[in-house]
Amino acid sequence: MSPAGPVPEHGPRARSRISLIVNTQPRELLVDPWKTLLELLREDLGLTGTKHGCELGECGACAVLLDGDLALSCLVPAVECDGRHVTTVEGLRDGPELHPLQAAFADHGATQCGYCTPGMLVAARWVLDRNPSATREEIAEALSGQLCRCTGYLQIYEAVESAARVLRGEPPSPPRLPAADRSVPDDAR
Repeated sequence: MSPAGPVPEHGPRARSRISLIVNTQPRELLVDPWKTLLELLREDLGLTGTKHGCELGECGACAVLLDGDLALSCLVPAVECDGRHVTTVEGLRDGPELHPLQAAFADHGATQCGYCTPGMLVAARWVLDRNPSATREEIAEALSGQLCRCTGYLQIYEAVESAARVLRGEPPSPPRLPAADRSVPDDAR
């Protein structure tokens, strides 16, 4: 970051040159003064995992980590990201292996339409980075800004708890069977 912040070109609508680290990769870009971090990620960098949702900071679909803190990228002006570190859902992976959260979401059926999933994963990463032993209530509180219209949240909470176990070096919790696969033995009826 330059001592005075982003360096604007000339004129009132001039673009600013910013440098930032996105998913561990240094990037230098010229950005329009009205562009949000969400737009920069999707349009300029092709990182489409971060979703356009409400664009009002109410749904959480655009959640990213900004210097390790949870941020709604639709509310962050791109020019304010000069010198900062951004982690998107694409940055959760380390090489070919899924992050334990990504694997747990798949194993536990924590996605349906999938639109909220990137924001959920980033928010879950944020809470587990701070507390790998988070309780169900702490997980629910941390994910309260992430709206999901499909799953009812139970599978999401179970997936986060399972991933937390893996991150602590414990075996993952087994997924619950979907209701249609649960059978009641004849003698239990």
